[in-house]
Amino acid sequence: MKFHGRSLTALGLSMAFSAAAFAAEPEAIPGEYLVKLKSTQTLSALSVGGVSRSLGAFVKSTIPDQGIVVVKMPVVQTMQSALSSLANNPRVELVEPNYIYRVVRTPNDPLLGNLWGLKNVGQKDSENQLGTAGVDIDAERAWDIETGSDSVIVAVIDTGVDYTHPDLADNMWNNVAEKNGQAGVDDDGNGFVDDIYGMNFTNAASPTADPRDDHGHGSHCSGTIGARGDDGKGIVGVAWNTKIMALKFLGADGSGSLEGAIKAIDYATKMGAKILSNSWGGGGVSQLLLESIQRTNAAGAVFVAAAGNDGSNNDARPTYPASYDVPNMVAVAAIDNKGNLASFSNYGRTKVHVGAPGVNVYSSVTGGRYDSWSGTSMATPHVSGVVALMASHEPNLTNLEIKERLIATVSPMRQLKGKVAANGRVNAFQALTNTVAPADPNDPVRWSSQPLTISTPHPYTKKTEMTFEVSVPGATEIALYFEKFDTERGYDKLTFFNRAGEKVGEMHGSFDESFSDIIAGDYVKIVFKSDDSVEKYGFDLTKVSYR
Repeated sequence: MKFHGRSLTALGLSMAFSAAAFAAEPEAIPGEYLVKLKSTQTLSALSVGGVSRSLGAFVKSTIPDQGIVVVKMPVVQTMQSALSSLANNPRVELVEPNYIYRVVRTPNDPLLGNLWGLKNVGQKDSENQLGTAGVDIDAERAWDIETGSDSVIVAVIDTGVDYTHPDLADNMWNNVAEKNGQAGVDDDGNGFVDDIYGMNFTNAASPTADPRDDHGHGSHCSGTIGARGDDGKGIVGVAWNTKIMALKFLGADGSGSLEGAIKAIDYATKMGAKILSNSWGGGGVSQLLLESIQRTNAAGAVFVAAAGNDGSNNDARPTYPASYDVPNMVAVAAIDNKGNLASFSNYGRTKVHVGAPGVNVYSSVTGGRYDSWSGTSMATPHVSGVVALMASHEPNLTNLEIKERLIATVSPMRQLKGKVAANGRVNAFQALTNTVAPADPNDPVRWSSQPLTISTPHPYTKKTEMTFEVSVPGATEIALYFEKFDTERGYDKLTFFNRAGEKVGEMHGSFDESFSDIIAGDYVKIVFKSDDSVEKYGFDLTKVSYR
């Protein structure tokens, strides 16, 4: 089994961040209100459930000495409607939105400007690609609400973790019984000796208690999840505060065994990890690995897994462990800083759940250093970090409620429509506030359209070359809709050209019920060419959308 990441040369980026400006209208956590009851006796006389019923709202928490309850209302209800409804309740003296205050929630970590996945202001990544402002996980607004908790354990199942790294040391999980116990003794009776930071299962038959990273991959993932925040050094993780459990089963060459994977997963489950972050994959179908993941589900944990780096459709060609059908599985695709699905990223409208930043991601590596790497490996810890924030903010959420909310609260993206189940990228703020975002205005499904009938033979033949032209007079942008699309990835390609003959895009692989990229202008020439080896279904182009 190998990790899903690729190393790239780091390039120092200038720090470019400032405190977020206040909005014209006061910001508030969607659906949350502080209600002061007319009598403080109400809280003592009624159970929390009784107060919920009397107010017609879910009581999230209380300030009992002041007779205040914090309630959650449906986010689809307007603020004015909710305020009016609560204010008219005979038990209520005063009601206010749960306002958001922005004073010190932008961390002082000097390399924050390098982390486009957390804060994308359009800066260049480590390969000098300019980003699109706002294509990030909305971390800054999330941090106004939650920065993490030491009680939430994230197991990083990988190549180990550099637990002495300046940005990771303070957030490492410690097995207190072993740390304060006797050397050479299984102080907590869990079957392992001196397992202070986690375990090393690279030699699964004879595991050791030192999960130190000798590759860098696990440390890179750990930095994105939980590099210590607001400490004036290095980077910041999605969760400023958390506990990273180091579980090593991948060696210095990036590979490991099924036995090691199962033992690492079971250790994490036994020792109370709430989130298991898995940036690795490979091998065939394993019932035993599946059963170990099912045990994480039974224990109430969330299993986050990299979708894979083959550029293929996991619905048609499963990748494991990401494709195992377990309720707590969250499979993650990678996007770049413009919001495009990474060229290497696997996808799948049913088997891959969300997208997250995964191209030229800057994070911690061994030896106290930092580097930019790419892969669905790098996307996965962004999601694991968001889950850590959710588990910190609402500890009573179940693992399945967390997964459901992650999917429901994404930022919709036309580039991910039909590519992942959620049709968008993970959004930390919306996940914390349970906010469903409006549809992407650039989604061609919202445009005008007209039918087309353009198809290849099914299957197409060797050395096929077909040319088609599509025009929509008066349109400024068009996008082509393929009801079915299946060609040999990397070889049998559909290429798009504008009226000037310039190449403006291409498609190959499996993309049923999908739009092409948006093409500027009112015209496109389509050229399909196949080689002399594999012949697949081809495509059925059934409509053009335009605006």
